[in-house]
Amino acid sequence: MKSKYSLEFTVFICGAIVMVFELVGSRVIGPFLGTSLFVWTSLIGIILASLSLGYYLGGKQADQNATVSNLSKIILFAGICITITIGIKDLLLLFLQKNVGEIRVASVIASIVLFMPASIFLGMVSPYAAKLKLHNLDHTGRTIGNLYALSTAGSIFGTLLAGFYLIPFFGTNTLLILLAIFLVVISILLSMKTQRGIKIAVLFVLVMGFIAFNFLSKLLEDRGFLDIDTSYNRIFITDSKPTEQNLTIRRMGINNEAHSSMYLESDALVSEYAKSYHLIRHFYPNFKSCLMLGGAGYSFPKSYLKTYPNATIDVVEIDPKVTQLAKDYFKLKEDPRLTIFHKDGRTFLNHSKKTYDVILGDAFNSSYSIPYQLTTQESAQKMYNLLSDDGIVILNIISSIEGGSGKFFRAEYATFKTIFPQLFVYPLYDSKNGKTIQNIFLIASKSKHNVYSLTSDEPFLNDRLQKFWNHKIDNDIPILTDDYAPVDYYIGAVQSRIAKSQKTRGLCKKVEQFLNTL
Repeated sequence: MKSKYSLEFTVFICGAIVMVFELVGSRVIGPFLGTSLFVWTSLIGIILASLSLGYYLGGKQADQNATVSNLSKIILFAGICITITIGIKDLLLLFLQKNVGEIRVASVIASIVLFMPASIFLGMVSPYAAKLKLHNLDHTGRTIGNLYALSTAGSIFGTLLAGFYLIPFFGTNTLLILLAIFLVVISILLSMKTQRGIKIAVLFVLVMGFIAFNFLSKLLEDRGFLDIDTSYNRIFITDSKPTEQNLTIRRMGINNEAHSSMYLESDALVSEYAKSYHLIRHFYPNFKSCLMLGGAGYSFPKSYLKTYPNATIDVVEIDPKVTQLAKDYFKLKEDPRLTIFHKDGRTFLNHSKKTYDVILGDAFNSSYSIPYQLTTQESAQKMYNLLSDDGIVILNIISSIEGGSGKFFRAEYATFKTIFPQLFVYPLYDSKNGKTIQNIFLIASKSKHNVYSLTSDEPFLNDRLQKFWNHKIDNDIPILTDDYAPVDYYIGAVQSRIAKSQKTRGLCKKVEQFLNTL
């Protein structure tokens, strides 16, 4: 590439690739470690540190022997590092998910191993190109400034292109392969002679990998597995048939969370937690309208429409692609009693003027990342304002009640207690041990006067009502507000407990297997 502006073009493109690589990184880590503040902090911090180190090393190397062929090697190595990332990412992240309970540690390790090497080489490009571009010391400042401005402009372009088009269109794995291919091609164009054999070999491997990956994706899709990137999420859809039954279960996982499931051969709800939302008919028998925050596969809204033919439901789902997938794969159908709003749940609460009898919170169904803006006192006040006089809110929270892993629940309980006159707590599985991590239903009533029975003539409802938590809930955690909401910190303790218990169960199983051999 002998163009007068070849170095400027190289700097611009590499600047764009840095930001595309960073944004794709969140989709690489998300299915294993979530997309919490901790993950983004680790990813951004490590890549910035890598670029800084790259600037230093690039300047140092350029002062020793700055040639276009050496610059082409640097870009080639960046492409090779991304290629290695593609090959090891799933194995590494699966290992970290199973063996490192602290999400902050796991996300830092993942960012260092997967994204630091390529980012260092990409950081070396700008100072190296600046050295090659300098011919007159009178214009040093202008030359360096122009190149770094081009690099920044490339980063802006890459950010917008990746967020608006590339990630939703190509998906995570395909886009990583394309980034590596692009870097190798630029390296070849800069210097056709240097490392020609290695460059052609790497390019061949990447092209073959691209073809093989797309073939494999099509094969997996035909067998019921989909890996889809949207503007908001990375989504997995899988089919499985548990050995204890003959029904096929289809699941939708969003950023490492199993958000929805359904039977292909039955309309019955799969998830026990989803069934508990039917407590609405016990706490508000004559309800007519419902708002649900979080749609995913629309499991409960479909059950709601079938169970309550005289009631309406509005669903707020931020991701329109999720709704389309629910229509394509989860039997979601148009219904005049169902209205779907594609916007952030808090934004909807802020602007809605409609009154509801019931508000259901399914956006809380996470142990990795929770939209903090829906957990705060201000959000609870918005829910209160949208409810009818006897209206209720039902939130599904994954937490314990007591101990360090119960901080989020206790914070949420204290927060809603400042707004709602009556609160009821129903653990889904264990109503005696407050340290058990499980689905916990927090029911908040707007009514000051209604007296609610803790039993029901319906066996199903009565079973759920018998889980009522009648023990003291410590008031030891500050309420959550828009100004102060350390939600990611609180749920980090939940993740740590889950990971430790999984390791303990795995160790016990190995010990049991060993004892059985004696």
